[in-house]
Amino acid sequence: MTGKEAGHIEQHPSHSQALNPDTLEVAPGVEHEKLEGWIPQLASEEELRQALEKAFDYRGDITITRKDGSQVEGYLFDRRSGATLKDSVVRLYPKNSSEKVAIPYSDIAALAFTGRDTAAGKSWEAWMKKYSEKKAAGEKDLSLHPEPLE
Repeated sequence: MTGKEAGHIEQHPSHSQALNPDTLEVAPGVEHEKLEGWIPQLASEEELRQALEKAFDYRGDITITRKDGSQVEGYLFDRRSGATLKDSVVRLYPKNSSEKVAIPYSDIAALAFTGRDTAAGKSWEAWMKKYSEKKAAGEKDLSLHPEPLE
């Protein structure tokens, strides 16, 4: 005889409980490295490629120093990795221009993560912590509001 046959009634959460954000399962977010202010050592081709991959994922501006000494500060929005450094290129939106700039990896002497990471501290966990603190303090307006970028 099963539990149902013995008169046992299964308990299911009510619809309101199933959609309650306080009872939903929370999965951990992606852990981002703290890259703001980092100046990687670019001693080898592999280190340059790895640093540029991190720069591509970075949510702030970077500064590239070319081998001729000129610098470009801006947001890296694209990278194309080829077989050689000369065949590989990064593309940036410069901070002081509306024109896109393409720089071959072979021209890069230094890289620095100079801009503020605009998404730092804006994880789901950070939002839930603020939400819980506001709720515990008795605040009534617990809706989502965007934070200013600057």
